[in-house]
Amino acid sequence: MGHQNDTFSSDFILLGVFSSSPTSLVFFSFIFVIFIMSVTENTLMILLICSDSRLHTPMYFLLSHLSFMDILHVSNIVPKMVTDFLSGSRTISLAGCGFQVFLSLTLLGGECLLLAAMSYDRYVAICHPLRYPTLMKEYASTVMAGGSWLIGVFNSTVHTAYALQFPFCGSRAIDHFFCEVPAMLKLSCADTTNYERGVYVSAVIFLVIPAFLISASYGQIILTVLQMKSSEARKKSFSTCSFHMIVVMMYYGPFIFTYMRPKSYHTPGQDKFLAIFYTILTPTLNPLIYSFRNKDVLAAMKNMLKRKFLKISEYVFYFYV
Repeated sequence: MGHQNDTFSSDFILLGVFSSSPTSLVFFSFIFVIFIMSVTENTLMILLICSDSRLHTPMYFLLSHLSFMDILHVSNIVPKMVTDFLSGSRTISLAGCGFQVFLSLTLLGGECLLLAAMSYDRYVAICHPLRYPTLMKEYASTVMAGGSWLIGVFNSTVHTAYALQFPFCGSRAIDHFFCEVPAMLKLSCADTTNYERGVYVSAVIFLVIPAFLISASYGQIILTVLQMKSSEARKKSFSTCSFHMIVVMMYYGPFIFTYMRPKSYHTPGQDKFLAIFYTILTPTLNPLIYSFRNKDVLAAMKNMLKRKFLKISEYVFYFYV
């Protein structure tokens, strides 16, 4: 009876990844902790970049936008998962589903372009250090960050409008933990072939090309690092590049696999597993990999904690005196 009502309702049902088993409770706790970590890490990163003048550079400017995107990304998905698990209600309105799709595609596309811009920044800094002040002026980094947002919004607007105009004649139960286009297309009773081709073209623009540019940038960086005379500098650069490439592969790999396969090749379990990487895990790892391993960031954190401690000490002193 419930499934029949789904047919005539405009709401969707998110089947999610949690059930009533003890294992699901453990997984739910893990996801919730990861969400808190992600929001805390990325918020701290933005505060550090804004408050410390030493971090007012193009690289950290781009990192601040990456952190903001990551906060919005996990906040777009995880709170709904938590609410559904605690309340037992898994429904989401058409407008709510459309908003999730729009924001998710905006952030996913924007982050793909932003990661490519960040790899270019590192390429110029390591391979052409003398030209870095000229090539990476404040204007250039602003254009890169703003362009990532604007192009992401434009692409998302087009895809969201097309995805939501398809008729959903059968069940409205989306076998996913959020409204994602490939999962929604499986519910449509219309021919989505032409739209899937459009998704494929967008995937090439936002995934394949940036991934190629990132690989080329880091490839050139590695060649430059090999020519360094200092073994310590080589070791540090290789360590940094390897961690960056791990994050890139964790983000682009599952993303490409999800959006560049035909609808018939998608399985719910596989799509959910892959989506966890680029929607929840990567936003948590980005600050750790790109920032908190950096001496400048650690120094800025120490200074901020020192200032806070001094303020608290002054407050306590004046309170008792």
